[in-house]
Amino acid sequence: MITAIVLIKTSVDRIPEIAEAITAIEGVSEVYSVTGGYDLVAMVRVRRHDDLADVIPGQLNKVPGVEHTETQIAFRTYSQHDLEAAFALGLGE
Repeated sequence: MITAIVLIKTSVDRIPEIAEAITAIEGVSEVYSVTGGYDLVAMVRVRRHDDLADVIPGQLNKVPGVEHTETQIAFRTYSQHDLEAAFALGLGE
């Protein structure tokens, strides 16, 4: 699974509507409203690297109100959920 973190600048008066439209895109797993230089952060998870082009420039960037995006591709995922599962299997001993 390939994960991309997409930082999104939007029309600030339509953030909830834009977030809902982005969430409806297949491959987008979560959308967060955030503080700072960006308005939204979307997590995109796809099976193939080429699928990112279909999701991000092909659909997400075309949502009305999306003004600018910056995409970060994850090399490796570290999560509390993964760590807890590893310890439950006895890998922490």
